[in-house]
This record gives sequence, C-alpha cells and structure tokens, in this order.
Amino acid sequence: MTTDNEKKFFDRKSAQIKPSEISDLISAFANAEGGTIIIGISDKTKRLEGIKNCDDQKINNFINAPKDCCKPMPRYNEEFLDIINESGEPDRLLLLHIEASTDQVIRTTNDSTFLRIGDRTRELKGEDLRNLEYAKSTRHFEDECNMDAEIDDLDAELIEKYKKKIGAEDVPTEQMLRARGFTKVIEGKRYLTNAAVLLFSENIQQFYPNCRIRFIRYDGTAEQVGTKINIVKDVNIEYPILRIIDKAKDFLSTQLREFTALNQQTGMFQIIPEYPEFAWLEGIVNAVTHREYGMSGGYIKIAMFDDRLEITSPGKLPNIVTVDNIRLTRYSRNPRIARVLTEFGWVRELNEGVKRIFSDMEEFYLEPPVYSEPEYSVKLVLKNNIAMRTMRQSDRASENIGKDVWEGLDDLEKQILAYMAGKNQVKTSELAKHTQKASRTISVRLNHLMDLNIIKRNGSKTDPNQTYELL
Repeated sequence: MTTDNEKKFFDRKSAQIKPSEISDLISAFANAEGGTIIIGISDKTKRLEGIKNCDDQKINNFINAPKDCCKPMPRYNEEFLDIINESGEPDRLLLLHIEASTDQVIRTTNDSTFLRIGDRTRELKGEDLRNLEYAKSTRHFEDECNMDAEIDDLDAELIEKYKKKIGAEDVPTEQMLRARGFTKVIEGKRYLTNAAVLLFSENIQQFYPNCRIRFIRYDGTAEQVGTKINIVKDVNIEYPILRIIDKAKDFLSTQLREFTALNQQTGMFQIIPEYPEFAWLEGIVNAVTHREYGMSGGYIKIAMFDDRLEITSPGKLPNIVTVDNIRLTRYSRNPRIARVLTEFGWVRELNEGVKRIFSDMEEFYLEPPVYSEPEYSVKLVLKNNIAMRTMRQSDRASENIGKDVWEGLDDLEKQILAYMAGKNQVKTSELAKHTQKASRTISVRLNHLMDLNIIKRNGSKTDPNQTYELL
C-alpha cells in the first residue's frame, strides 16, 4: 500500500500521453527533493498498461523529456522495470529518476515553474516563486533594494559601531555603505539594500514587521489550545539584526532555570544552568543569520517547554546544507548579513558553532541537539533532562527530611523542597518564578512546611527581604 509520504516522491503516468506532458512533474520534482516518474501506469485507473505498444521514438522522447522540455536540464537517469501488464503479457515500465536541484530553479520550456508539495504538483507564481528562488540561492533577498528606506532611517549609533569594527571611522557613511554593497543604483537613483535596512534600521518594524523573535513559554511539555491553552509568557523581541541577538540573549537568560547536580569529581552538589549557554545562543545566532527574510508572515520563534527549548526560523536549510550534514557543511543564505555578524563576533567560521552545540550538550550530559525541517522552516530542539535532575534533587530532599514525611507532601511542596536542597536561602518570589505558581500559593506551602519543622523563615512575616532555608 502506498503512503501519502511515498506519493511525495513518485507519480505515475500513462504511456499514452505526450512526453511533453510530464514537464510539470519533472520541474516539480527537481525543485523539491527529487522523485520518480513511472511511465506505463494509468494515473486514473492505476492499471499496469506498460510501454510495449510505444515505438522506440516515443520511448526516447520520454527519456529525453527532462532535456527537451525543461530548462536548465535537471540531473536524472532512466530505468526499465519488467512487469506483467494488465493483459497478462510481459511488458516494461519506464522510470525517470529526477534528482533534486540544489542551486537552480528548473522551469519548463514555456517558463512555468512547479514544485512538488506532498502528493500534488503546484505551479509557483509571484511571491511563492520568489521564495523558491531565494531557497535555491538564484537570487538573494538581502541584495534587493528597499525603495522606501533612506539613509536617515538608519541607526547612527549602529553605523558608527560598524565603521569602527571595519576600521572605517573616517569614511563618510554613504561611501562606506556603497563600498560594502549596501546600496545599489536603479534607473539613476541609489537605494539601500534589504541587508542594510535589516542590519542598521532605527525602526525595523516600519520596514520589516517580521524581523522579530517571538518567545513563548508553555506550562508543561506540550502546546495546548482552546480552553486548555497553557501559554505562561508571550513576548516579542523586535530590533534590527545588530541589536536583536543581544536583546534575545538578555531576555532568555532571565527565563532559563538553574538546577542542582552532583559533581562526579568533587562529590559536591553544584548549581548548573538548564542548558549550556553557547548551545541556545548559537541556535539564536544561526536563526537570525540564515533565516529566509523574504518570507512574508515568517518570524523566529523560541518555544520553551518544561523539558526542551525549540528555536524555529523561516525557510529550509540553505542550498547544500541538510539535517544530516549540518555539523560539517557551511553555506550562507545571506552572505552579506553573515559577514557583518562575523565582524561583530557573532558568527563563527568553519561551521565551528554547530559542532560546539553538539559538544557542549554532550559535556552537560544532555541528549544531542535535534535539527529538523517542518513546514518550510528549520527547527533546533535542545532537551534539558529535567526529569533526572529533579530526581536527584528529590532524592536528596527525601533523605534530609525522612521518607515518611516526604510521601505525605503534595507535588508542589516536594518541588519547593527539591529546589531548596541546592540553595542556602530562597525568597518566595524566587520559588514562584521557579515553579510558575502565584506567590500566595507558595506562601501557603511554605507555612505548611514550617509547621512540619522542615524549613524555617529568616526575618519577620512583614520583612520584604525574608528568606527560607531547610532545617
């Protein structure tokens, strides 16, 4: 039985059609992930007709269709498969294996462009066609002109910082922008490029509303909707590229948690972050650097769950980069933007950044990062192994207060004590932030724990700086 996923990579056609009629399929497969066209099976009835009744000329025309009916010619190869046709006679099928084109858009000879999406072949026009051209790097959004922006719209402070980075403090701004390829002349008038505005704009939302990072914190390990919606925090970070990474770093640092873990070498408990900083920060840098800025409606999304952090950016991996070779292969969709971020020290050469994400996660005894390409985007998932850390904390807290008492506590009280096991003193506000519960709820639990002589309060009830610690 054929699955829908398999249909994405093959299609069947009757040998009775004209060879030119498969040009749309050839274009579609080549512009997607490749695929196979089977000649000799009716697309409507799915009967095995075979190609026995076709003369040699027609078979050759089918074989040459990628060359004769498309431009440029995609890479492909043919194969014959022996079968028994619907009449019970020996026959053959012709298979055309179309390879994916990584750096060219494959069009039909009448200038139509198609793309395979699922089990359907769709003609691309307008914005969809431009997005495909961006993805194939046949055109770069960053080098196209912004007709609305002027040099006065750029952030003077950022411009001066950049000029200092490249040793051009004494060079006039317009000259620097021209020399670095941030302006172009169209019909006698000079315009800023999209890269210039994305990097240096003072008011980025005026020109690119989706040059932003949306942070969403979920309660639990899955996204809920409707009446069960579980969004705890929803924040938009909206800045030009040269500011947005710093702003995202500062904000995310306030959202990540710390945990107590046993140092295997010293035998002492120590405080460690939820994720290695380099891993999540490099994930953000890569998303900002390599995202598809030409996609309308797309923005970078950081989703924080109890057990993982997801960083999703618009656009598939560029050109020759795949989820399988991402550790070893480097290719920039936005080379001009990447160069500037390299000069500012954000982007690392020789693909060392991705390799270090893997190595840092390993050093933290966390699972390897996972890259995927869902719905024309790139997603990086970092898992935090909270279950094991919480188990260690809970075990230590249980040992300290006694198993019988521990089993009589509710889940929130156990969570509070597990957290306090790695702390000298904590505040109510700190516990509320850690548990994502209201301060009043935390206070009720703390009072109960004091009644059980498990913890004590430092300071009076009215002291705003009061703290709690384990007895």
